[in-house]
Amino acid sequence: MSIDLPILAPDSASPSATARRPWLAEALAMLTLGWPLVLTNVAQTAMTATDVVMMGHLGPQALAAGALGGNLYMAFLIFGIGVMAAVSPMTAIELGRNRHAVREVRRTVRQGFWAAVTMALPMWLVLWQAEAILLGLGQDPVLARMAASYLSTLQWGLLPFFFYLGLRGFVASLQRPRWAMLVVLLALPFNAFANWCLMFGHLGFPALGLPGSGLATSMASLLMFLGLALVVTLDRRFRRYRLFGRFWVADWPRYRAYWRIGFPIGVTVAFEVVVFNGAAFLMGLLGATPLAAHAIAIQIASLTFMVPLGIGQAGTVRVGRAFGAGDRDGVRRAGAVAIVLGLGFMALTALLMLLAPGLLVTPFLDQSRPGAAEVAQLAMSFLLFAAIFQLADGAQVVGSSILRGLGDTRVPMIFAGVGYWAIGLPLSAALGFLTPLAGRGIWIGLAIALAIVAALMLGRWFSRERLGLMAGMRADES
Repeated sequence: MSIDLPILAPDSASPSATARRPWLAEALAMLTLGWPLVLTNVAQTAMTATDVVMMGHLGPQALAAGALGGNLYMAFLIFGIGVMAAVSPMTAIELGRNRHAVREVRRTVRQGFWAAVTMALPMWLVLWQAEAILLGLGQDPVLARMAASYLSTLQWGLLPFFFYLGLRGFVASLQRPRWAMLVVLLALPFNAFANWCLMFGHLGFPALGLPGSGLATSMASLLMFLGLALVVTLDRRFRRYRLFGRFWVADWPRYRAYWRIGFPIGVTVAFEVVVFNGAAFLMGLLGATPLAAHAIAIQIASLTFMVPLGIGQAGTVRVGRAFGAGDRDGVRRAGAVAIVLGLGFMALTALLMLLAPGLLVTPFLDQSRPGAAEVAQLAMSFLLFAAIFQLADGAQVVGSSILRGLGDTRVPMIFAGVGYWAIGLPLSAALGFLTPLAGRGIWIGLAIALAIVAALMLGRWFSRERLGLMAGMRADES
């Protein structure tokens, strides 16, 4: 099976056109690489949004319990997403150095799979104790029990999803990300259909409620991995890497190298996402209505975030390839284009949240349910603060992504720890519980944290030469 999906990139453009219009060529290359990554991220988030919408139709209590369970799950999932993201910059840098680096790329992807197994086993053990963990965090016993039932089926999708992410990073580094997009676009309707059957008992299936939603998502994750695995096995441009051959053979040097890059990425991403999860737990202490409203608002903000995230992922590949090739101008152009595109989109979404919050909130609730109107009003007020931090959120994710293309992951991890945990979460708690702002205060704290991290990430990028971040380039081309 081989379907050629051409991309426009400076590597394949005519030399004269590239020389005359290098910035335009880079913008076209970034958009061509980025839009499938964006749609892939949007589709993956749409799967979660589908779950949230259907939970809302089970009632506000089920929605609140699903938010609790989902946030606990996300605390583990997001670290794994970050670790698996190391596949993309490591393979991009190798391909920049040598476009035929088959063996080095294969070693990286395989050790990404080993890292996935290393993570999934302890995560399963911890998530099996979800009810005790939530009770220990002071959550309502009824909501904790419902959330644990949801996680009892959701957690099994971790490993196939990590495998899928490794393969997605591989195809993205080869600048052919559309396969990952096609696979997730197939999984999206499957997830919705499986939710409909398993949550509500349609077509003869048992009405499992929240556990049915978790089972549907796990099945969709398995489908995504198997679909992309089939592609890389059969497509002639991928199969020469023989990613699954002798998978069991240890490669400890590359395994350690993988963790040196992947662990800081995982911690950086976890610092950001877990602080939002912490905000959800704070909302849970304020009551079921603020928690349900927060779940809706954060889901909308997460959906818009997928666009600069995808642009940042494209920036990682473009910067990584230029860095590996010793092309300083290429590094500069790729980073600048990613920043402009990411921030430009987030400016538009901020306007939408300010001007039409009701349009965004309405699909998440069955207005006939008791308490739905109160949840909707509070969710719309939260969206006003989400609009404020849209630009900061886009800047920090693009900034960390393009730094990743240089192999720079440890200092961004420290930036994230300071901004989100030393400043953001304590400030959110103080504004939420020590002032009349309540839930709105929690969102203000989040916005300030994002702005601080964004400033630090972009400052490091623009100081990359002075800080010696370009020292790893090939001396003969620098």
